[in-house]
Amino acid sequence: MTEAVVSAPVTPPVADASRVSERAPRAPRAKGAKGGPGRLRALDGLRLVAALMVAAYHYGGRGGAVADAWGSSPARQFPTLHHLFAYGCLGVQIFFVISGFVICMSGWGRSLTSFFASRASRLLPAYWVAVALVTAVFALPVVAYDAVSPSDALVNLTMLQQPLGADRVLGVCWTLWVEIRFYALFALCVVLPGANRGRVVLFCAGWLLTSALAQAAHEPLLDLVLMPEYAPFFVGGIGLYLVHRDRRDAHAWGIVAAGFLVGQHHTVRGLWNAADPHAFAHRTTLGIVLVVALGFAAVGAVALGLLDRVNWRGLTVAGALTYPFYLVHEHLGWVVIHVLHRDLRVSAAATFALTVTAMLALAWVLHRCVERPLTPWLRWVLSRTH
Repeated sequence: MTEAVVSAPVTPPVADASRVSERAPRAPRAKGAKGGPGRLRALDGLRLVAALMVAAYHYGGRGGAVADAWGSSPARQFPTLHHLFAYGCLGVQIFFVISGFVICMSGWGRSLTSFFASRASRLLPAYWVAVALVTAVFALPVVAYDAVSPSDALVNLTMLQQPLGADRVLGVCWTLWVEIRFYALFALCVVLPGANRGRVVLFCAGWLLTSALAQAAHEPLLDLVLMPEYAPFFVGGIGLYLVHRDRRDAHAWGIVAAGFLVGQHHTVRGLWNAADPHAFAHRTTLGIVLVVALGFAAVGAVALGLLDRVNWRGLTVAGALTYPFYLVHEHLGWVVIHVLHRDLRVSAAATFALTVTAMLALAWVLHRCVERPLTPWLRWVLSRTH
């Protein structure tokens, strides 16, 4: 999910001047005062929608620790809506489609050093503060949740806690580990040799095919590197960026179609639970496919320029809040839900709304006080050549 907060310039730098003519002519983009010319503000809004989907899932679409915060199963708190909230976990797949689009855009024409600096400076400042904040809050005597050990908390600062087998501070950080592996593959196969259309098409086709072969081989190392379950969504997003560059590109449309077809298969297989009598909520095959299709369609509408008129300045703020909100909303949300619903006897609906509002407010603080000053500084430090 992480790419939910990357600014997306419409006119990307082009590494290979011979490829400029491949782009289809299109109407001039709307200009925004703050966002500057060519910011895809609709994509900013879509990022926040995906994050809110995940929050709905964590607050009311699953069991587990959040039930302790509510004092009973969320299914009792939201007798009807919990069935819909259970589909909110698919916001992660939508994030991955957006990430494929944005990473291909931002990596086009960049050096490996510049690409690394951009990704690290975007992810790390808010992540470090979120890890410290959640660790500190969970260590308070009045909070009923167990904090991880000091050693594991320190390991979490590296983002390598999962392969090292350490306890996770942030429940959502598993998606960051997926993103990091995608960045590494894209950097080695596309950014390092230099991005051009042919190389990107070959990367997408090769990754989709080898990830399918990896799953058939049942080889854990290949699964770890190639991520068969998530590769189709990144590939689909990359394909949509190629469509954004040239909507007449048949190869790009083929990449998008293949990404969707393979991706929905993995998602249905992983989330369909109608046969499980103990499932928190029963997702249907049609419902899962529909949400995945809507995610692809929404990013596709941005790629085709169909949402160019959705250029509201507030969407830039929405995009900026998405990543810090995503980091803190789950575990700190449990604390807020417990205080509001169990201690202060606020209704479930009002608690849900107030918790989301509180996490968005915290995200705004993190963006203003952490990301805005530290991200440019860290990018400058990491971009320096010696």
